[in-house]
Amino acid sequence: MATRTSPSLPYAGTQSVRRAIALLKVFSDERPEWGLSELAREARLNKTTAYRLLTALQAEGMVARSPESDAWRLGSEAIALGALALRSNDLVTAARPELEALVRETGETASLEVLVGDEILILDGVEGPALVGASSEVGTRWPAHATSTGKVLLAAGSRGRPPGRGARRLRRLTPRTITDPARLERELERVRERGWATAVEELETGYVAVGAPVHDHAGRVLAAISVGGPAARLTARRIPGLARRVADRARRVSRRLGSVS
Repeated sequence: MATRTSPSLPYAGTQSVRRAIALLKVFSDERPEWGLSELAREARLNKTTAYRLLTALQAEGMVARSPESDAWRLGSEAIALGALALRSNDLVTAARPELEALVRETGETASLEVLVGDEILILDGVEGPALVGASSEVGTRWPAHATSTGKVLLAAGSRGRPPGRGARRLRRLTPRTITDPARLERELERVRERGWATAVEELETGYVAVGAPVHDHAGRVLAAISVGGPAARLTARRIPGLARRVADRARRVSRRLGSVS
C-alpha cells in the first residue's frame, strides 16, 4: 500500500522460476509421484537441471522425496499454499463488493489482507479515484507491526504472538513506526478494545490507514480490510468516521463467510 510507482523491470532468473513451476505442475491427483527421469521428461528438462531445481524446491518444502521409492511428490509447503489459495478465493469473492463500496464511500484505496508470519499479504485491492493516492498491489507484503491490518490481525492472535516479542527492537520504517515490543503490546490492547486499528505514517511518511477484522464462520479473525491514503486527507478528525465504515464493511464480509458476530 505504498505510493504509486512505475512498473518494475523484469527480474533476473525468470527462466529458473518458470522451470521450477513447470516441475510442480506435472504433479496431479492421477499421478502424485514421479521418478526423476520421468519428471524431467514430462517437464521438458534435462535430468541435471530437473534435479537441481527439485533440490531447491525440497529445501523450501515444496516437494518431498520418498526414502522408500526415491520418488518425488508435492511437499507440505505446496499443500499448505494450495489450501491457502482455496481459502483466499472464497475470501476475495466475499470481500470484493465491500472493498468497492468502501472506495465509493470514502474515495480512498481499500484492500484485503492476511497475516503471513510477521508480514501482511495483500490478497485484493481497489484503488481510489484520486490522482494522488495509494496503490494496493496484490501480492505485496509489509511488516505487520507498521500496518493497520497487521495490528488488527496481531491483536486477534490469529497467527500467534506479535512479532518481536522478546526481541529488543522492531524494524523501523519511518520516524513514527512502533519499534518497542512493549509499546506494540499496549497498542494491540487498544485495538482489541475498540475493534479497529490505525497506522498513522508508520509504514510510510504521509500515509495513513484504518483497518478492521474479518471473521470466519467460527468467529475467528482470518483477515482484515482497510482504507488508506494521504495524511492530508485521512486526518485525525476523519479517522473515527472512516473506522466505523471500515468496521461495518468488515462485518458484512464476515457475514458472507458465515459469521454471526
